[in-house]
Amino acid sequence: MNEIPPDTRWVAGLDGFRSGWFAVFFRPSDGQVQRRRVDSVEDVLDAPEAPVFIGVDMVIGLPDRAARGGRSCDREARSILGYPRSSSVFSPPAYAALSADSFDEARRLHTATADDAPGITIQAFHLLPKMRELSRIVTPGRQDRVREVHPELSFYEMNGRTSVNESKHDDSGQNIRRRLLAENGFPDIDDALAQYATGEVGADDVLDAHAVCWSAARMANETASRIPEAPATNERGLRMEIWW
Repeated sequence: MNEIPPDTRWVAGLDGFRSGWFAVFFRPSDGQVQRRRVDSVEDVLDAPEAPVFIGVDMVIGLPDRAARGGRSCDREARSILGYPRSSSVFSPPAYAALSADSFDEARRLHTATADDAPGITIQAFHLLPKMRELSRIVTPGRQDRVREVHPELSFYEMNGRTSVNESKHDDSGQNIRRRLLAENGFPDIDDALAQYATGEVGADDVLDAHAVCWSAARMANETASRIPEAPATNERGLRMEIWW
């Protein structure tokens, strides 16, 4: 396959909601944006825009063993964001929990991976279907293209490396994030919210997908950040890292 000329390359950002993903496609060279709901990450991999980088607001490199505080990238992300935004970084379940059909089973499988394993949160349990999907799709080779991004780190970078401490679930927090996105490549973000944040897709999903897409554009121009600098890999060869 011929290499795609840099001036025509697209990137994408994904944020999950209950029945699918909200996808933002962005072409940095001219600022063109496409948005749509998709059923699967595979829909974005096979999209006509052929994004060279896909940022996903979901855990990709799951740990093999449960550890207090999660992976090293989770602990580092919390340190960067500080209080109160550090609470937005949850500790992911161990890979074994993906096979669970119930919260009790997920907790049992998770805690069985280490003698001093902490519990699993109900938040993490509800995200298992999305993690399960990514574990099926993302291979070590594909991880160079499909990368885990935390949107609060993206907003932290847009905001002059200062965390946005206001919650994205209230008006003040949303207004700050809307302004940051409008100043960083998405001037029509208000129109996007009016069109797409109308039910199952929430305003926070729309905002986060744009933030993750912005970080994917940073990957394309080689200015993105990653923690840790030298990430460990799990037993499936996936790097346990977060980009922004």
